[in-house]
Parts: sequence; C-alpha cells; structure tokens
Amino acid sequence: MSYATDLRLVIKGRDFRRLFATRVVSALSDGVFQVGVAGYVLFSPEREATAAQAAGAAAVLLLPYSFLGPFAGVFIDRWRRREILVYAPLIRALAVAGTAALLAYGHDGVLFLLAALIVLGVNRFFLSALSAALPHVVERRELITANAVSVTSGTIAAFAGAGVGYPLRLLFGADRHGTALILLCAAVAYAATALVARPLGRDLLGPELHAARPETGEAVRRVLRGLLDGARHVRERRAAAAALGAIGVHRFLYGITTIMTVLLFGNYFAKSAQAGMGGFAIVLVVSGIGYFLAAVITPPITERIRKETWITIQLGFAAVAEVVFAAPFSPIPFIMGGFLLGIVSQGVKLCVDTIVQTAVLDPYRGRVFSLYDMIFNGLFVAGFAVAAAMLPPTGKSYAALAVIGGGYALGALGYWLAARNTPRLATARSDLRA
Repeated sequence: MSYATDLRLVIKGRDFRRLFATRVVSALSDGVFQVGVAGYVLFSPEREATAAQAAGAAAVLLLPYSFLGPFAGVFIDRWRRREILVYAPLIRALAVAGTAALLAYGHDGVLFLLAALIVLGVNRFFLSALSAALPHVVERRELITANAVSVTSGTIAAFAGAGVGYPLRLLFGADRHGTALILLCAAVAYAATALVARPLGRDLLGPELHAARPETGEAVRRVLRGLLDGARHVRERRAAAAALGAIGVHRFLYGITTIMTVLLFGNYFAKSAQAGMGGFAIVLVVSGIGYFLAAVITPPITERIRKETWITIQLGFAAVAEVVFAAPFSPIPFIMGGFLLGIVSQGVKLCVDTIVQTAVLDPYRGRVFSLYDMIFNGLFVAGFAVAAAMLPPTGKSYAALAVIGGGYALGALGYWLAARNTPRLATARSDLRA
C-alpha cells in the first residue's frame, strides 16, 4: 500500500491521532532546533568554523542516540509513558530557552553544546516512549503499518522543521542573536508538543506498573550483559561479524568525509556563511537521492550476485569515487561525489541489515541490533574526532583524502577476505527494501 493509504488506515483511531500529532509536532521542533544549532556552529558569519567545532557539533547531534538508546527502555518501562510525552517536551523547552539565553549573552562554547546535548538526550527518551506507547493505541494487526507511518511522518516533519528553520535564519539573521531567536521558536514548538500530548489518558500508554520487573540497577546490568552476549554471538557468526566490520569501516570514513564537507562549504568553496550552508544543503539533498536510488537498485542486483560481493564492490567504488570526485576540491565534483557516496551508504547498510538479520539467531537479534546501533553511530562520531585532529579549517587536505580513499580500498579488501567463504544466506527480495 502507499503511504497515503496506510495513513488513512490507521488515522481513524482518536488516540492514535493524538499520539501521531505528538510525534509530528515534536519532530518539527527538532528540525528547527537542529538548524539553529548546526547552522550557528558550522555556518556562522561571526566566525570560521574549525574542524574541532564542526566535529563537536555533529557529535552532539548523535551521541545521545549512540549510547543512551540501549538503556532508555529501562526507564521507559518504569515511568508512565504519557507523563514522559508531556514533561519531556517541557524540559526540552526550558533547556532550549536556556541555550538561547547562553547564546544571546555570548556563551557559545562548551556550555552551549552541553545544553544542546541535554535537549537531544531527553529527546532519546521521548522517542523511545513514543515507540513503546504505539501498541496501546492501535490494533495488533495494524501495528506494523502504524509504526511505518509514524516513523516516516516523523522524518518528513523533521525535514519540514529544517525547512522552517532556514527561512527563520534568513529572517532573524545568522549571528548569535538571530540564532537565539530561532531557538526560542523551537522552545515554543516543544511546549506546544506537551499541549498536544496532554489529552492522552494518564494510564492509556502503559506501562503496567503492577507488573513485576527487576530493580533499576539490575535492569541496567542486564542491558550491559545483553550487549556482551550479543557481541559474543556475533563473534560466533562470521558472516554477521564481517558485515558489522564493513559497516563500521564505512561509517568511520563517512564521518571524516562529513566534517570535510562541512568545512569545505563553510570555509573554502563559499564566499559567505549563507552560501556555504546552501551548498551543504545541496550535498544533503543529492545524497538523499543517492540513498533512494540505492534502495531501488540493491534488491535486483543482489538477486544476481551475493550481498557480500555487492558490499565489496561498493566499498571499492567509494575508494575510487572519493579520489576522482573529491581530489579537484571543486564544488560541482564534490556534490557529484556526495550523490555517489549516498548510493554506497544506503546500499551497504541494506546488505548489512539483511546479513545480520539472517545470520543471527532470533533470540539474539534485539541485542545484536542494539550493538549494531552503537557501532553505526559510535564509529561515525569517531570519524569526527579523527577529522578534528587532521583537517585544517578550510577542510582541504590531500592527506585526509588519501586516508579516506585508502581506508575504503583496504575495507573492501578486508571484507572480501573475511566474507568470501561464508555461506550464502537465503533471503527474500523484500528483506532488502528500505
């Protein structure tokens, strides 16, 4: 079914509509907030962003998702989820207002980023509560459809929020005072999220507080043990271990490339901060087109060749594309390279997802995918740290380019050697759809 048909199917329920609206308004707020923070740190007319500042800002947007994710459920199963959906946005509204005040008074360093980190950390609990609450407002037979519609709508709303944030930047200005006003708009939107969630019944979304559950400390220890169990299980499944290694190499190198792209468009290609942000936005758009194209071409390709072969080809292709399109250090070739790297990013991930799903035993899948999530985001952030250490403020570095291109080439070779003798995994074509 199409997205519109799915939405009409599940939107009939009043409680789902309220939960859905809560997600959409919150995601819209996130888009405005992230444009404000990232736009100021990375594309401010008041200062030239350094590699360390770019890496720090990018890490702030990802760290809560990298390390809080596996532990969020411990608390989501102890607190009323409706209360989380009401009070978490209010906490974020206050934190964002505080962030705006810090910025307005000239405090745009560590305290500013820490305040932003608090906002996104609270958001991790909010999103987990939304996911846990969904089965309480839809019929079981509609759960998969409702989940797909909710997540897709949240992504669309976040992009829409970014679309709102960009004209606000043009209206208020890109300096610290203008950014503070953008953040205040985001704070108002977060407060509106709480108002949207408030009509939901206090006990409607669970959890069943009378149910027996381990103490919080023991639950946290169980999460840690689960991650270790998942790691041990992966070690015994060579296909899954090699696939996670491949995605880890890609995400690490993609992290370096991301910071290089931010710096090049902010400090080298463009003559103004506004033009730099516009150029970077174009890279994101063409990368997104590459992601979509990968979702179209990967299923038919992997019907004809092994997924392991396709991963190897893509990593090798990334090595060549980085050198050919990035080495001139010119905007148009760099944008073309972003499109090609988008294809590689999604194509590799689709194959790795399927390999892990089929190589790992079902009782371990949840733990292994928690580990996968940490690898996926954690090594991306590690790439930021390396980029901060080796890139100049302009982002132009042939040495860094050699590291990226050589890293992809070695990753392709290493993965081929590790995966060439693994058994062919039987998977349905539908398993590779985005």
